[in-house]
Amino acid sequence: MADFVKHRGDLDSSLKRRFFFRQGSEIYGGVAGFYTYGPPGCALKTNMLQQWRNHFVIEEQMMEIEDTNIMPRPVLKASGHVDRFSDFLVRDSVDEKKFYRADKLLEDVMDALLAEATSEELKKEYNMVRAQADAYSKEELVEVFEKYKVVAPESKNKLTEPEPFNLMFPTPIGPSGKEQGYLRPETAQGIFLNYKFCLEQNANKMPFGIVQVGKVFRNEIAPRGFTRLREFSQAEIEWFVKPTDKSHPKFKRVKDLKLQLHSAKLQLSGEPPAELSIGHAVETGLVNNETLGYFIARTFLFLKSIGIRPEHCRFRQHLPTEMAHYACDCWDAEIETSSGWLECVGIADRACFDLNAHAQASNSDLAYRETLETPIEVTTLSITKKAGIAVMKAFKKQGKAVKQWLEELPEDELKSLVADVGSGSAKRTATLPDGPIECEFLPEHVETESKTEKQTTVSWMPGVVEPSFGVDRILWSMLEHTYYVRSQESDDKGAVRSVFKFPASIAPYKLAILPLDQRIARDAKFVELAKDVKKKLGGLGHSSTQDDSNAAIGRRYARNDELGIPFAVTFDFQTLEDATVTLRERDSMTQVRMPAAAVASEVHDLCTRKSWEEVQARFTVA
Repeated sequence: MADFVKHRGDLDSSLKRRFFFRQGSEIYGGVAGFYTYGPPGCALKTNMLQQWRNHFVIEEQMMEIEDTNIMPRPVLKASGHVDRFSDFLVRDSVDEKKFYRADKLLEDVMDALLAEATSEELKKEYNMVRAQADAYSKEELVEVFEKYKVVAPESKNKLTEPEPFNLMFPTPIGPSGKEQGYLRPETAQGIFLNYKFCLEQNANKMPFGIVQVGKVFRNEIAPRGFTRLREFSQAEIEWFVKPTDKSHPKFKRVKDLKLQLHSAKLQLSGEPPAELSIGHAVETGLVNNETLGYFIARTFLFLKSIGIRPEHCRFRQHLPTEMAHYACDCWDAEIETSSGWLECVGIADRACFDLNAHAQASNSDLAYRETLETPIEVTTLSITKKAGIAVMKAFKKQGKAVKQWLEELPEDELKSLVADVGSGSAKRTATLPDGPIECEFLPEHVETESKTEKQTTVSWMPGVVEPSFGVDRILWSMLEHTYYVRSQESDDKGAVRSVFKFPASIAPYKLAILPLDQRIARDAKFVELAKDVKKKLGGLGHSSTQDDSNAAIGRRYARNDELGIPFAVTFDFQTLEDATVTLRERDSMTQVRMPAAAVASEVHDLCTRKSWEEVQARFTVA
């Protein structure tokens, strides 16, 4: 059994007692799906996000924006959220106040059946159903629920038929209440709305990336602890590329990295993930393209850098039934926790869907204009000037708009219209700024001519590869993966000695400042030296804590280990003589002696580039 499963109760106790986070509005009884980060949790999250920015934003020279939390209805109508951002809800047929999220209820039932399954055939069947739980249609859910006798878990009553439940929080905008808005369900849409402005700031260069980090809101049917929240943080990247060229210049750097890849084929056959290099996965077409493969690999390296155990991390490909119709390929980074495999990062090739949708709905030109190195000759078909005049006369007030619609009609559609008109007439629905109208076109309206011109630019709508990080889920997984209990150790009350082995770069505090006892704590020299260490460390961008309580030094070490503080500096009687101190490393509990004046710079180096072994080699082991 993995430690993060065995010690879950101790972990929960430490997180609550040390106020990493607690339920929101707890003194009023709390509301499910909302959490408040306490000081160590907030610092940990901030440091983790800074490492994320270093790993992605700075490394790839991306651009970061901050858009609004409230979005007007037309934006989310165009993106599809108003119509399709739903989960299926089922109710207890006797007590309809009790309701459940259908896919999660089905997953729980499959987990129970898997625990009792004796044959490999049944295990494969249950795993396949579980994998598709959130991809079933309403009709398919009804069929599956009947087959496996899924009932209300508490009462065992029958369930009602699944009904779609939109997950967005609506909110009126302004005092009239007539303008409908929603709390944003994802940060991605704000990026798409501001894409063309960022492109201008990027000197019109492609490919490039835009990121946004912030709160999002989803009215979850059945929130669960810290892993299914109604308000949570996302960190999303939208990497804009040419649809016909999704190569990546840095792919060679990661191509040999081996990952646990759970392809759709393996899932549907009930097989476990396979270990493959990302280079092989792209070469064989398992992963659609180099850019997608590059971000899958970089995501793995980021997760590893913050303390996620590689053996408990896999990438699962979306099944055909899960994937949006417009998507080319999608993979989820899943991390194993005490609650099972948890989806923490979604990495998707969204093609051109979002920009096309917003361009059409807002009547904005979001196409990219590529300057060609060598001009090309292009022959185009368009209506003649004479035909344009005829259209203006025939359609009167709407003539100008109809003429523009004809001029912008794709060449194949214009040819089709000309053929249909022939020597008679043909009807078409023209989409105008004031709305669609039915138009009857005569031969004189569609007289055409071919023009051959030199073209120096070509327009195309960028494709998008999107890595989307669920910040809180990643943080929870990291807490489970870095938590351990000192073997054979407990305090005098029988409580275990809890430790978080956070990487020093993301630890909430980098250094604990500790006087050996109260005699040292009261000494003016300690006060002066401790103040100097704290000031220098703060100047280097690192936080510290000071514990000068009268508890024994061992107990104070344990307190700081429980906060995941990687280093502790102890001021003792020798300090008063020669201004040297001991520096202790959290996990090995070994110490070295060094000048107090060197502590800040050494801790800074340990948090950024130096190993503890290098420090031990330079200073006397205490």
